[in-house]
Amino acid sequence: MNNWKVNPADVFAASPIVPVMVIENLDDALPMAKALLDGGISVFEITLRTAAALDAIRAIATAYPDVYVGAGTVLNPEQYDAAVDAGAQFIISPGMTPELIAHAKQSTAPLIPGVATPSEVMTALAQGFTHLKFFPAEANGGVKSLAAIAAPLPQIRFCPTGGISPANVKDYVALNCVATVGGTWMLPKAGETDIDWAQVTENTKQAVALVS
Repeated sequence: MNNWKVNPADVFAASPIVPVMVIENLDDALPMAKALLDGGISVFEITLRTAAALDAIRAIATAYPDVYVGAGTVLNPEQYDAAVDAGAQFIISPGMTPELIAHAKQSTAPLIPGVATPSEVMTALAQGFTHLKFFPAEANGGVKSLAAIAAPLPQIRFCPTGGISPANVKDYVALNCVATVGGTWMLPKAGETDIDWAQVTENTKQAVALVS
């Protein structure tokens, strides 16, 4: 962790929303980043769920050196290193394994591991991780569950992700333990073509206003 070039606290503080970006077409990478940036979001999580993901990270990190560009859905050390090599400044995982935790401690990019239970939060804390992804948030009991888990662990800051929407986001950000939220509702739908990027910017502005 002493090698980390970025502090997870700074990533969480940089944007009220972390957009979970699934980029199928590399040509969408820069327009999507610009639309989000114009709308007020300056932290990007590009998930490693597509063949274009690593190239998208590279393109966005190169074009926008002043924002936080990260990789999501990182499952193992090989993906971790590939994402960092592509320019990812932080790594998000849906969960955590001993291998991933050990690797993160040696990397230059911080890991924000996913947790769903008090035991997982305690395990992460014991390893020195205080900034965590609560995932999948709604499926795990939502706001009430997160509030209950966080109550005896006030030193932890969370980014709840999974099922966050305009209907519930205010309830999440009202929790003291929540520093930012992960979501997709401002982004184009998966597989959408002929995307109206101006509309994405407008959606993003509305999303930021909702949580500010």
